[in-house]
Amino acid sequence: MKVKSAHLKPLMAIDASETLLLPATRELDDVDEFSDEEPPYQVLIHNDDVTPYDYVVRILQRIFALSEELADHVAWTAHHEDIAVVVVRPRAEADRLITTARAHARTDGYPLTFSMEPVH
Repeated sequence: MKVKSAHLKPLMAIDASETLLLPATRELDDVDEFSDEEPPYQVLIHNDDVTPYDYVVRILQRIFALSEELADHVAWTAHHEDIAVVVVRPRAEADRLITTARAHARTDGYPLTFSMEPVH
């Protein structure tokens, strides 16, 4: 992801009649939500040389419901280490978040990439 950009594309426009569903904020140590049948998955963000840094921060805030400070930290980590953990969620929710974030990025013309893996 680019660290600086003079011109940022806005996030995909959302019609006022549409509702953007964001995940509820939750504590990471709340393990009761993960059953033995559905282990937690970590959502990973991957660095690229095209997506502007500020855009990444906004996606992390709007789709993953991260605070500005945490979104900046995750983006910075991905930029410097090529990968960073975004959130830990049940598999279905992790997949939904990745699909939503990817759709926004592709609509806005960016190759921003996410993946997920089980937490060990």
